[in-house]
Parts: sequence; structure tokens; C-alpha cells
Amino acid sequence: MFKTLAATAALLAGLAGPALTQAQPQAPRPDQAEFRALYKELVETNTTLSAGSCTLAAERMAARLKAAGIPDADIHPFAAPDHPKEGGLVVVYPGKDPKAKAVLMLAHLDVVEAKREDWTRDPFTLVEENGNFYARGAADDKAMAAIWVDTLSRFKREGYQPRRTLKMALTCGEETNGAFNGAQYLATNKRDLIDAAFAVNEGGGGLLDANGKPVFQGIQVGEKLSQNYTLEVTNPGGHSSRPVPDNAIYHLANALVRIEGYRFPVMFTDTTRDFYTRMAPTRPADERAAIAALLKDPKDETARTLLERDPDNNAILHTNCVATMLDAGHATNALPQRARANVNCRIFPGTSAAQVQATLEQVIGDPKVKVSIRETRNLPSPPPPLDPKVLGPAEKLAAEMWPGVPQVREMSAGATDGAFLTPVGIPTYGISGDFGDPDGDGVHGLNERIRVKVLYDSRDYLYRLMKIYGDQAD
Repeated sequence: MFKTLAATAALLAGLAGPALTQAQPQAPRPDQAEFRALYKELVETNTTLSAGSCTLAAERMAARLKAAGIPDADIHPFAAPDHPKEGGLVVVYPGKDPKAKAVLMLAHLDVVEAKREDWTRDPFTLVEENGNFYARGAADDKAMAAIWVDTLSRFKREGYQPRRTLKMALTCGEETNGAFNGAQYLATNKRDLIDAAFAVNEGGGGLLDANGKPVFQGIQVGEKLSQNYTLEVTNPGGHSSRPVPDNAIYHLANALVRIEGYRFPVMFTDTTRDFYTRMAPTRPADERAAIAALLKDPKDETARTLLERDPDNNAILHTNCVATMLDAGHATNALPQRARANVNCRIFPGTSAAQVQATLEQVIGDPKVKVSIRETRNLPSPPPPLDPKVLGPAEKLAAEMWPGVPQVREMSAGATDGAFLTPVGIPTYGISGDFGDPDGDGVHGLNERIRVKVLYDSRDYLYRLMKIYGDQAD
């Protein structure tokens, strides 16, 4: 998952705290060195869909946990028979109170494809350079997966027994629509195994400005639904020397222009309303007034237009649909017999894929253009509640570790595996304690990286947070 953070950065400009400088390399603490070895092993295990194996990664992490003393009975590897390389791992760390609901730690093992010839460094070799770790998955999401394995290992070696049971699920398939998805599999087939009061997942985190200063630390509370639609026009075609008005490419082109010009209505969730309410006082007068006006009346076009100048505000104020792929024609000297486009929509919570399909058909207004829903990654997921028992400890600890850095709750315009757990009664929050650079750290792109200090601080943050949750009363 790629985190959309620029909008929040813009809203918090000028509030950055002390810089997280790229200091000269220092020898890691002994516990950090042990974690680094675990992290390196996981990162260097190829888990791409094309050539890798999440099952192998899960096996290696299970071996680490066994070596830490976690018994076999609490380690649950899983793999669907028809997807032998896309397996995962669930670990149960028992608490003292069997009646207390568990807390689930979730992370995905799979990574986006990476070609060696495109990268400066081998994407499947962990490289520490200039204060960064470089590799595919260095940030998304093997940082969190490694931290969870390390956290349970540390707990076991310390003899720590929480009040409530802690669980961990490492899954595959998050990065590829249509692939076998381990979180979905667990939610459907092993719901009791992962049952929890709530889950902590990727998706949240903070942002650094261009000077390395923390701009904010955020928690993801909800996300949009990602859904692809196919627009298709078919036609008998003919010789290009005899053009006719009924041209498949023109029908499709006109349909895309209409979609481009359509603006879905502004909507708010509790999360986005809370987000803008918190941020409004930090903004210039015109933006502060626009936020107040839009919160009062989502149909205020003047306020909407001002805020949508920032494309990342535009990403979280409503549903968005954008053309991403085109395929048309069969010969340079023939009228097109077929024209097809993919339109990717990021659907605001509370709206279904079918409702968006109907809207697209209405906006296009051309019966020649067939609109169909492509593969469905997941059904719409309601945002989890703004639960103070979840958000309170995370924000209090973040304020302690990064004093003066603003705390925000954000809705992701992207997608995570939380979309499979929240609907089955396990509210899932993105909480990481990490900080990313303004360019997105190369996540899903070239030369993916994470700052070394950021990774080690995130490890400390999540280790402490899980102890707080583990000892928490229901």
C-alpha cells in the first residue's frame, strides 16, 4: 500500500518538529543488531507474486519464533492447496485473562514486483547506505512484519505475559488485486483463530518535511474502496477509407471526457471530519474559512474548489474515478472494431461499487458504451470507530516519543488488508510510528527505502504500544 500524505503535509506546513537527521552510521544496540538480522532475512526472501514465496518467508519467521521459545502449539502456518507459495502465519501469544479479547498484529509479506535492471541496487539485497535501508519491501510492508516477529520474540525471552492475548497474522496477496489474499482467507475460513477486539496494521504513520523534520504522526482510521471498471465499445468496423460517425474510439473518448468532467459529491466520515476540524486552525485564513464552510455545507462549490487545488485534498473529499489504461483498434487502416478503457475508482466509504457503476453509466449517457465491474478485491469496508481505547494509548505514546509533533487521524485513499477484517468485526487501524519522506520513499517504485533511525524508532514504539494494549482492560 502507498500512503497518501502530501495533503496532510500541506495542512500542517510550518508545524514541523525537530529534524530526524541522517546521522553518521552508529553501531546498533545489541537488540537492534538482532532485529536487523531478522529484518534482513525477511527482506531478502523474495515474495513477489511472479517469482517469490510468501510461504517460505512465513516458514523462516516461524523458525525465528520457535527459536525464541514460542511453542509449536501456538504457531499456525497456513496455505491454500491451490496457492502453495502464497501461505502465511498466525501466532497466538496467550494472555492471563482468557475472557479478555485479544489484540491482533497484522502485516503482509508480499511485495510489489521489482526489476534489477531498473534499480540502482539489487532490490532483494538489503543495503544500508546514507542512513537508509534500501530494498523492495524495506518499508512496505516487511518493516512492520519484521517488527511484529521481533516483538513477540522479545516478549517471550523476557517472560512477559500480557493480560489479554496477543495475536499476529502475516499474510500474502495484499499488493495484487485478484491474487489469493491471506487476510481474506483467514477472515472467511479461520475467523476464530484471528478473533480480536481490534487489529493494528500498516497504513498509518508520519511525514517528514524536506529538511527531515516531523510534520505529523498519523493513525489510519478507514480507507477507500479500490474498484476497476471496464468501459467497452464494440463495432462492425470497416475500411478506414470509408469513415462513419459510429466509431468505437470516438464513443469511448467522449465517455472518458464526460467522466473527466464529473465531480462526485463531497462526503465526510467521522475520521475526515475529525481530520479537517483538527487541521483548520493551522491553515491560512482562506483555507480555514473553506474548511469551515465545507464542513457546514458539503455542497459549497466555492469552498470545494479552493480545497481541491491540492490533489491530495481532492483524494479524500469524495469518490474519484480516473482512466488508467486504453486498448483500441486492430489495424492502422481499419475502423476500430473494439475500444476499451480501464477506469480506476477510489470509492468513498458508504458508497457501493454498483452505485458508482450506475453513476458512470448515467454520466456517460451513451448506450454504446458498456460499463462493467472488473475483479472485486473486497466489498466496501465501513471505517472503524474513533475508539479512545485504541487511539488514546497510541497518541499518548507518540506524544511522549515525539513531543510537539501534531497527531492526526486520517482516511487512506489507498487500500490495505484491513478492508477484510473490519467488516467481520475486527476493527483495523493503521498505526506504525514511522515517518516517511515527502517523495514516498520509493514505495511501489524504484529504490524503495526507509530511514534506519525511523525503522528502529518504529520498532521501539510498537513494542511499547503492544505492551500497553496487552495490559489494557477491555
